[in-house]
Amino acid sequence: MGVSFLSTCTSLLPLVSHDPPPITTFQPRSVPICCSAIKTDARDENQFHFKRRDILKFSSVAIGLELVGSSEPLVGNANAADLIQRRQRSEFQSQIKSTLYTTIKGNPDLIPSLLTLAINDAFTYDKATKSGGPNGSIRFSSEINRPENQGLSAALNLVEEAKKEIDSYSKAGPISYADLISLAAQSAVKATFLAAAIRKCGGNEEKGNQLYNAYGSNGQWGLFDRQFGRADAQDPDPEGRVPVWGKASVKEMKDKFAAVGFGPRQLAVLSAFLGPDQIATETLLATDPDVAPWVDNYQRSRETVSQTNYEVDLITTLTKLSALGQEINYEAYTYPPPKIDITKLKL
Repeated sequence: MGVSFLSTCTSLLPLVSHDPPPITTFQPRSVPICCSAIKTDARDENQFHFKRRDILKFSSVAIGLELVGSSEPLVGNANAADLIQRRQRSEFQSQIKSTLYTTIKGNPDLIPSLLTLAINDAFTYDKATKSGGPNGSIRFSSEINRPENQGLSAALNLVEEAKKEIDSYSKAGPISYADLISLAAQSAVKATFLAAAIRKCGGNEEKGNQLYNAYGSNGQWGLFDRQFGRADAQDPDPEGRVPVWGKASVKEMKDKFAAVGFGPRQLAVLSAFLGPDQIATETLLATDPDVAPWVDNYQRSRETVSQTNYEVDLITTLTKLSALGQEINYEAYTYPPPKIDITKLKL
């Protein structure tokens, strides 16, 4: 059946960092740029001659910028405040990822469950009522104990333990379960991608890190990271919205994926986390003419050095999944910076 996602989990313990360190060498890429409207030649002395309307354009732009700058003195302050908030969120998120890395490193067997926990939390989304989704409702005992969530309690316990530590150093209040469950799934996936690279380098951690940084998908998480600021649900989501994946037919799985806006491609890329047995799930999905080509595609991708197709599609799917029906508060986890008494500054 090819290389499975779960086959990489045994290699997680020797990992050295939650986010692989960047390599020092840079591989330039050729990017064709077409500028059909302007053609210049260094030997052409006329290239520096401008028409009068060109000069007028430049003057208009300069005057416009000056007017904007002089008429809106608060713009600079607003931009500075925005940059401070971005930095605060970024620093907090980095701390969270560090905590999750350490927690997951000690529990690599829970990686599949962490992904299923995030999937089942998100798959309560209902398009018609625009309710449910990745809102942390799976933390409620009445929801985590449902048949579809059987076996996920250990993963939720891991999230709760990580939350205690994260809340202890947060400067802007506790992190939401909704955000933490999604970030735990991301950290689990990243750790497994890196483990796969190390395994393909014969267990050499240094070469595995280099392989992952040179050809891996670590740079594809930008949008996922920006979706940081989900609010927690205050009650469990309605029952009957998430199938018992291990017992569901292909049609039932396809119908559920279609209900949240996904298709056969997303069903295939998430197959490792639908049911307790990935091989059995993929074997079942391979019987469907719509899903089978994607199952085969990802099996072959996992056998390549970079497994790019599989990694990028999994990241894209998780990014969309983690925002279903959610309104992101982009000011979440920000706080007023400490005031500086300029009278005490030594100049």
